[in-house]
Amino acid sequence: MLDAAAHDTLPAAPGVGYKPQHFAQITAGSGAVKWLEIHAENYMGGGGRPLAQLRHLAERFAMSVHGVGLSIGGEGPLDADHLARLKHLAGWLNPASFSEHLAWSTHDSHFYNDLLPLPYTDASLQRICDHIDQLQETIGRRMLLENPSSYLAFAESTWAEPEFLAEISRRTGCGLLLDVNNVFVSASNLEFSPQGYIDAFPLDKVGEIHLGGHDEDDDGQGRPLLIDSHGREVADPVWALLDYTLAKSGPRPVLIEWDNDVPDWPVLEAEAARAATALERIPA
Repeated sequence: MLDAAAHDTLPAAPGVGYKPQHFAQITAGSGAVKWLEIHAENYMGGGGRPLAQLRHLAERFAMSVHGVGLSIGGEGPLDADHLARLKHLAGWLNPASFSEHLAWSTHDSHFYNDLLPLPYTDASLQRICDHIDQLQETIGRRMLLENPSSYLAFAESTWAEPEFLAEISRRTGCGLLLDVNNVFVSASNLEFSPQGYIDAFPLDKVGEIHLGGHDEDDDGQGRPLLIDSHGREVADPVWALLDYTLAKSGPRPVLIEWDNDVPDWPVLEAEAARAATALERIPA
């Protein structure tokens, strides 16, 4: 187990999603990057170079663990083996933060390599709360739940998304992860105000903010369709939405996500430096 007190909170500063090809540059000098995030499923093995590098980094940086495969919104029970592996990882790494998505990716014995949406109903609310209670009890720590990027809305939904997330937090005690790019993508696709969404969001529950790049397509009927791709730099309107959010929330840990077509380290560090500039404009 690593020293639990060494990096037990995320700083209100920029972080990046860690990629192994950047290990040498990060250890030589991380620049604006003050913390790192990993995808849990990449570090559930028994050893080898990836875990050795992670242990080395965790001695120097606060770490955030971001789960992408638990299917916390799924109709079936949470996978016991997956939960056990998460517990083991969280146990030895002692991350400053653990997060998962408001989404589902499993049905019966099938796993879908995507984060799929769900209707915001009383039934799904109770199911998600039950799953979060189980997860938090298993790993012995509070989790953060991330708002999704949306490409459709369900007619049967009876809750607005910010209120749905606020109620989950109230019932379970979990915190929230606010992905500002997801808000922008969803607002464009579903035609609502991103600033209005931020105004309605329970910002006091936010323990981490994410930023990422998106691509623009069309919906086949001549309207733009934004895709949360994590494969390019953060768009200027998303930076503006971050400024709007931070002005209301105060400083928060801000992560740059870049998971596809990963650039060289100087490009990624420059995005983190831009996040640092945004944070510097906000009174502590």
